[in-house]
Amino acid sequence: HSASGPALVGGGSKPQPGEITLAHHGVLFLDELPEFDRKVLEVLREPMESGFIVIARARDRMRFPARFQLVAAMNPCPCGYLGEPTGRCRCTPEQVQRYRNKLSGPLLDRIDLHLTVARETTALNPPLASADTTANAAALVAAARERQLQRQGCTNAFLDLPGVRTQCTLTDVDNTWLETACERMTLSLRAAHRLLKVARTLADLEQVESIERKHLAEALQYRPASG
Repeated sequence: HSASGPALVGGGSKPQPGEITLAHHGVLFLDELPEFDRKVLEVLREPMESGFIVIARARDRMRFPARFQLVAAMNPCPCGYLGEPTGRCRCTPEQVQRYRNKLSGPLLDRIDLHLTVARETTALNPPLASADTTANAAALVAAARERQLQRQGCTNAFLDLPGVRTQCTLTDVDNTWLETACERMTLSLRAAHRLLKVARTLADLEQVESIERKHLAEALQYRPASG
């Protein structure tokens, strides 16, 4: 989290690529996300949307590719114990809100899946929670990806607005339901379009042709309400 702006996005007197370009077509993992300088994180907004970063200097203007998948982790509060049944957290609501406010709304808007991970027990050999394996999950993802490529020539993440309108169609009833849900959660139009892509992906994982209400509901669960 001590990485500077030029180290992350590129720069210098003679522009050089940064970590987001080195992660092109790969994964960029940022641990302790709120501990990064806010100005550094805000520079990520443009490449997350466009897939490239432009660095301008007096005599140079360089454009570097930056189509990365962002994975970030953060604690629920400054002490890290919020929500634990032991009650160890002593952070006040103001402290928790101030900690979370280090991340801007527009940046969070561009992160499609927000997940809360509960603290694991200290059991050294815990029983498996389910029969799912990494290999099974990889096979499902590969099949869904191939389904998307066959249907539209790209994965759902790369659908532009006309593509979203064509490939993420809803029934009139579901469309009204989703609009109402987005209004209640005060989600932006960008977030709504990203939500549709997630729902389309959930449908592809189940190998069904149309987005159903359950896919929309699950996609909404990954979106925290704004405001």
